Amino acid sequence: MSRLTDLQKNLLILVAVLSAIAMLPLFVTQRYFLGEIVLFMIWASVAVQWNVLLGHAGVFSLGQMLFFAIGAYAVGMMGVFLDMSPWMSMPIGAVIAAVAALVIGLACLRLETAYVALLTFAIVFMVSSLISTDAECFLTEGGLCTPLFGGGNGFSGFDDLGFRKMLKGKWILGNYFVVLAVLAVSLCASILVIHGRLGLAFRSLGDSRIYAAARGINRTQFHIIAFVITAFFTGLTGAVYAAHFRFAGPSLFEFSNLVFILAMIVVGGLKTTWGPVLGAALMMVVVEIAKGWGDVQNTLIGIILILFVLLLPKGIAGTGANLLRKVTSKS
Repeated sequence: MSRLTDLQKNLLILVAVLSAIAMLPLFVTQRYFLGEIVLFMIWASVAVQWNVLLGHAGVFSLGQMLFFAIGAYAVGMMGVFLDMSPWMSMPIGAVIAAVAALVIGLACLRLETAYVALLTFAIVFMVSSLISTDAECFLTEGGLCTPLFGGGNGFSGFDDLGFRKMLKGKWILGNYFVVLAVLAVSLCASILVIHGRLGLAFRSLGDSRIYAAARGINRTQFHIIAFVITAFFTGLTGAVYAAHFRFAGPSLFEFSNLVFILAMIVVGGLKTTWGPVLGAALMMVVVEIAKGWGDVQNTLIGIILILFVLLLPKGIAGTGANLLRKVTSKS
């Protein structure tokens, strides 16, 4: 009997993980906790995609929250200005995020790591500032002025996914499984990339850029491909975030969100397959414990991030895998 490949093993783990999450509403019935699980799935999806880009493709981009915000703003703007259902605007938001990534990638990814990080962060800061200071009326309705990009208040009150009308008091279950579907697609895509030919190309670039180039692997081309793919799924996650919370605003660009997602990746294990999911679960628990602590919460996240970088640089998944290999080699 032939042994399972890494791809097959991880796809089986994916089925088990998704099945477990799908069954959670049978045991967790409080709306608050279901909402927290929904938020965990959203952040886990973003962390998984950023790990593909940063950990596996080696692109040190700080622009992932921009693509998340693009997806969210697409749903908000189309809902407010065009009265479009999120079911139609969510895939459009993902495509717009991918196109934006292509344009930014062509401009930035020919540079070295540090410059990519600085440029992508500068772009995020510039877009955030432009949106926050946008005060000119684009639409006036009922005496209320709405700027083109929502200004400092953003967009809210647009149509949701429709489950409030269909399921009444249990509407969150409908949203729960839509977000789960997005997480499933995001995880499946990340596994196919990491353990497929793209992942092999990324690993060869990481091992030896000169040898990879000799084998016909163009660093810039593959980095742009990774940039666009991860932006698409990050934008889709941002779109479902907006559809669930019925909100898209400048708060999505906050630096604390970026650090929070980065902490998930580092704590879980950079360059692993399931580390970001584990890290997302742990950090969500930390945030839940620290609720009501104000700025201390952000300080705690920073401390955890520093401790893992210094003491457990491979994160939970990487350290666990190393221990497992040592145990099995001795036996």
